Amino acid sequence: LSMYAPRTNNGLERAPTLQEWLSLLVNGNLAGPRDIAPTDPEEFLKGNQGDRFFYGRVAGVAQGSQWTSRIADEPGGFELTIPEPGNAISYVIGTVDHNTFGTEQIQSAPMLVRYPDTAYRAHGNYGVRYQVFLPLYNNTDVSQQITLKLQTPLQDETLLSGLRFYRNPADRIFFRGTVRLRYNGGLGSERSRYIHIVQRQGQEGEPLLQLTLPPGTRRTVDVDFIYPPDATPPQVLTVTTLDNPAYIEANTADPDVAESENATIQMPATEITTVDIPAAEITTHNSGNEPDI
Repeated sequence: LSMYAPRTNNGLERAPTLQEWLSLLVNGNLAGPRDIAPTDPEEFLKGNQGDRFFYGRVAGVAQGSQWTSRIADEPGGFELTIPEPGNAISYVIGTVDHNTFGTEQIQSAPMLVRYPDTAYRAHGNYGVRYQVFLPLYNNTDVSQQITLKLQTPLQDETLLSGLRFYRNPADRIFFRGTVRLRYNGGLGSERSRYIHIVQRQGQEGEPLLQLTLPPGTRRTVDVDFIYPPDATPPQVLTVTTLDNPAYIEANTADPDVAESENATIQMPATEITTVDIPAAEITTHNSGNEPDI
């Protein structure tokens, strides 16, 4: 906080008094112009939803500091059955009003205290710790290989059985942060890996991890990160069962690990690819509708 120094009768500058500082805080024109006032989510649902929705600036105290979830086949379950070879399942990360990839799950924390003309929710949950457990289960009688990706699909609330990506993502960074993966290695030892990810709008992403699951086995993967301020939500975590694991394993130096690489490529906006995911296999179970306090 700063102010122009008051002057004495002789024209000399003097230090402000405490009362002058308080008056500046209460009555001063400190910042402007103010941003567009946000849309009230509850009132928006009652009115014309064809109108534009304004998120607003986040300024206040949000509820909670951690989002913990276990992705399972059913609420309260302890197994996530891997999809059939060639298929995938995805779990949403950081969803906001009217941008949930068709799941209708809003993860933005409510604001406990806020300025009157600022956001009703902490859109993006910036600084919130995400810890997502994936208790993978291979229910087949043959070994399967799965990959895990962090992805930034294109916004689409109408597509209920898939995700849309650019073939060549534009140079607009939508996620820049570090993710920790913890899992059991092939010999049963616990492994931890830190991966710094730079991802662009509509980027499908490269595998962060590749695991082999023998028939009937279970392996839990723990995905842990703080949602970075240099990001635009939402993202998804995607588990894919490889359609031709023998080919992949023969061409991967470490069958348990595949590094993510990022490239900056310009693209026409019309080049879009769609990855189909059966609607029944989109899992959005979490430990609560709001981040834990």
